[in-house]
Amino acid sequence: MRDLLVLSGGHPYDEPAFAALLDSLDGWRVTHLLHPEAERLVGEGRAGEADGLLFYDMPGYTFADGRVETTPPSEGFRRAITARFAAGKGAVAMHHALAGWAEWPEWAELLGGRFLYQPGEVRGQEKPDSGYRHEVTYTAEVVCDHPVTAGLPATFPVTDEVYLAEVFAEDITPLIRARHAFVRENFYSAAAAVAGRMFDNAGWDHAPGNDCVAWVKPAGAAQLVYLQFGDGPETYANLAVRQILANALRFTAAS
Repeated sequence: MRDLLVLSGGHPYDEPAFAALLDSLDGWRVTHLLHPEAERLVGEGRAGEADGLLFYDMPGYTFADGRVETTPPSEGFRRAITARFAAGKGAVAMHHALAGWAEWPEWAELLGGRFLYQPGEVRGQEKPDSGYRHEVTYTAEVVCDHPVTAGLPATFPVTDEVYLAEVFAEDITPLIRARHAFVRENFYSAAAAVAGRMFDNAGWDHAPGNDCVAWVKPAGAAQLVYLQFGDGPETYANLAVRQILANALRFTAAS
């Protein structure tokens, strides 16, 4: 048995259904930490000890009264995560992890993109807030023969939340693409949702985005796999999603 450290917190999710997803992973002894305790324990060395690491967290935010406040990670957390990747130990990040640590630009560089809850600067350029759309049914298409996609059908159905977010296309190797139009008309404004206007894109503009929903990229001396899958129980139970998560954890632990 290998040790898998899972981090969550900062974003609501169906806890029993997510636990069932983790229980489906054969060969792993799972330790599940929630923020803010997760931040402290990672800083004390827990991430470096684990064979596998799964980010299903969205730390660094406080949402209240129609506003969002952000905080950076502790110096200990930053050092620990950086040291893990420098040592050749990789990780998998799922879904809303792409929005985590808004005040730590290196986090976006590690993951290969960034979801913005507010308009902001990404790689020196001003960008609008990102878009979201729940319960989108689409066909996922495998576009790369890779250990992470081993055993998957060429295409498979997914119903999940999708993002219109910043993706650093030049830095990633696409693994799976969504047959869905990643254009403004198909998404809602994240900033409007924070302000209390869910499912609203009035007055919001965003350039067409990247249709890649799973990718791999270097992170230090290791590999990181990002999976946009992961909004809720239907996705957790999707056998293809379970397969790609299991593959990704094996691949990144071995890298």
